[in-house]
Amino acid sequence: MRILICGLPGSGKTTLAEPFAELINGIWINADKVRTRYDDQDFTVDGRVKQAYRMRHLADGVQLAGKIAVADFVCPTNETRDIFNADYTIWMDTIKEGRFNDTNLIFENPKNYNYHVREWFDNTHNELLKVVSNYMEKQK
Repeated sequence: MRILICGLPGSGKTTLAEPFAELINGIWINADKVRTRYDDQDFTVDGRVKQAYRMRHLADGVQLAGKIAVADFVCPTNETRDIFNADYTIWMDTIKEGRFNDTNLIFENPKNYNYHVREWFDNTHNELLKVVSNYMEKQK
């Protein structure tokens, strides 16, 4: 299974993704760490498409190993989300503008998602319980 946690930079993707992956016994894939590993800081539209394919490839490897992939990355357009092809999507909609103007300009609100985090949270544990509960309900 591929889980996507997407949203603008600074919206709380990593804050939620890392403990979420741990709670569901998944493997956390962080886009910033992936870009660093591949020494690829290309944030053009083509670069973002390439990153979506790369993230999907890594998530596919996790799935082949019998685990759940929890990918946290901006995934700014519906095209990049379609490429990643998540089984479950969490949209971090906690800020209206991120710290990078180029990302703000191309970011499209997701058309399809399974869970919507609408505001910033101070207690990650409480928000995490809501997300996990929703996720588990969808798995039934």
